[in-house]
Amino acid sequence: MNPSLDQDELDFSPDDVTVKISELLVATADESDALIDNSVQEVLHLMRESMKMDVAFVGEFTEGKRVFRYVDTAPDHAVVAAGDADPLAETWCQRVVDGRLPPFIADARNNPASADLERKLPFRIGTFISTPIVLSGGEIYGTLCCFSSRPLEDPDQLDLKRLKLTARLAANKIDRGRAAREPKQVRAGLNNA
Repeated sequence: MNPSLDQDELDFSPDDVTVKISELLVATADESDALIDNSVQEVLHLMRESMKMDVAFVGEFTEGKRVFRYVDTAPDHAVVAAGDADPLAETWCQRVVDGRLPPFIADARNNPASADLERKLPFRIGTFISTPIVLSGGEIYGTLCCFSSRPLEDPDQLDLKRLKLTARLAANKIDRGRAAREPKQVRAGLNNA
């Protein structure tokens, strides 16, 4: 596990889903893209189920859009899919990153920052949790988010800490993946010169 992560503030036991998520992300650190993709899907599934959410996703910010890169949904809540995109400026994700929305909203309809936004959506959001995925150079890759269609009866603030840990581990994985591809791209450019 990354030594810069403060395990004391996470308040988890060794069999906690956070540990399982960490193990999945670390185990696939040096594997092929297919294994990484599978581990991300498994991580999202574990997170969504353990947090009792209906949707969990990784959204990438690129070219003025939020693109859903990885999505896990409950069977009856397929409101977004991998590959879907929307204007970044209109997303809840961007609002979390720039501070217009809090990263943890227990009930979106009863939160002044999100109530009007929630009413404009084609689907319901009850409990919402989001955190940025920040790469080593400070670049915001996007966000790791999850939400339920109805407010959870007992939303857990610790879920935000778990989401933040998972986002840091995902950022490390993205950084390593980009670094591994960079030498290949440089060599290809030299060969084409």
